[in-house]
Amino acid sequence: MKTTLTRRHAIGLGTALLTAGALAACGRQGGGASGGGADSLTLWLGALEDSQKQDIDRLVAAFEEANGVTVKYETHSTDSLKESMRQVSGTNAGPDIYWYWEGPGLGGDLVEAGMSLDLTDYYKQYSWEDRFTAASLAGITQYGGYHGIPWTLQAQGLYYNKTLFEQAGIAAEPTTYDELIAACDALKTAGITPIEFGGTVNWHVMRLLDSLIETKCGADVARTLVTDKTGWDTETGVAEAFTELKTWADNYFNAGYMSISNDDSSLLFWNGQAAMALEGTWFDAQCVDNGMDPEEVGIFPFPTGTGRLYGFGEGFYINANTEKADLAASFLDFVTSAEQMGGSGGAWAAVSVNKDVEVSEANPLDALWPPILESSEEMYNNFDQALSLDETTEYWRIQNAVLIGDMAPEEAGPAMQKFIDANS
Repeated sequence: MKTTLTRRHAIGLGTALLTAGALAACGRQGGGASGGGADSLTLWLGALEDSQKQDIDRLVAAFEEANGVTVKYETHSTDSLKESMRQVSGTNAGPDIYWYWEGPGLGGDLVEAGMSLDLTDYYKQYSWEDRFTAASLAGITQYGGYHGIPWTLQAQGLYYNKTLFEQAGIAAEPTTYDELIAACDALKTAGITPIEFGGTVNWHVMRLLDSLIETKCGADVARTLVTDKTGWDTETGVAEAFTELKTWADNYFNAGYMSISNDDSSLLFWNGQAAMALEGTWFDAQCVDNGMDPEEVGIFPFPTGTGRLYGFGEGFYINANTEKADLAASFLDFVTSAEQMGGSGGAWAAVSVNKDVEVSEANPLDALWPPILESSEEMYNNFDQALSLDETTEYWRIQNAVLIGDMAPEEAGPAMQKFIDANS
């Protein structure tokens, strides 16, 4: 089965080290952009699931054998990677290649800081523009030129435990927001935690807030909030979204969510203690890696009513300060070839960014995503990718203040707009 995504899926997809001691604690394995020999590369990645580690080990070993070089990689947690990349930006301490999110508030910040090498010449040399889907390239070309190479296009939705839904008398996947609320109420009545979140990482609960803003404001207003940076204090849907967020937290979240991480809260879903998880295509592999029967899991898009799907792109970037750009480009060409991406078996995403790679049959959950992707004409970004770093930090502060009752929901939008106006 092969799925081709159109460019319209990517609309919204375009719109940052530690001290030396801390670096050592992260397990740094090489000399960074200017370190190591001419026949070695350093690569930084986010945290990896077992299936992803196996795959990157396979890719690295195959490239090393084929080219007689050494590739050393290290992994970072989500927040550690963000901080590390911001700190090495503009120095020679970073890796030759780094994996990162493509949105303006993350990958875009590094492009603006001069961290990312424009790969236009390599796109011509390797004919990369012909290799990747138009949707995946939209996040690469959004800053002018070609910054990075597509690795994944991740969509997000609600994963649910079919057995728990059945126990609560829910016969069909919710297709409207009202039906979703009714499902949450039915689960709660049945003594089942409707949905799990981990509040110690701000971006986890943020996924729900982003989706509630899309639901209550509509696509046009939601887009304006993060592109024009206006309307936070005047659009009634903003207050309604924050009100709904508080309602969800008080009634449907797992107890003690503010004191646990997303990794801990995911265990509740995998162990059958929570009925739903708001996650993305990477969660397919995590469910299987953590012992769930994929036949017991379903997926449906958050029913915003706008027709847009929640998602973002991830890519590999070449450090502008590396002295080994040619070798780095050769590595990226190798790992994104149809042969190598086809061998990944859906470890990174349900649908490949390579036009010639079909959906893997190794994980039945991957096959659930193509119809969802095809049902939408557009994507809306996670707000921490659409907003700047400072704006994201304020968005999270306001989010958490509403969650713990330190700020009334109707005060949230004006507070966000006040911050934006004061820092524009």
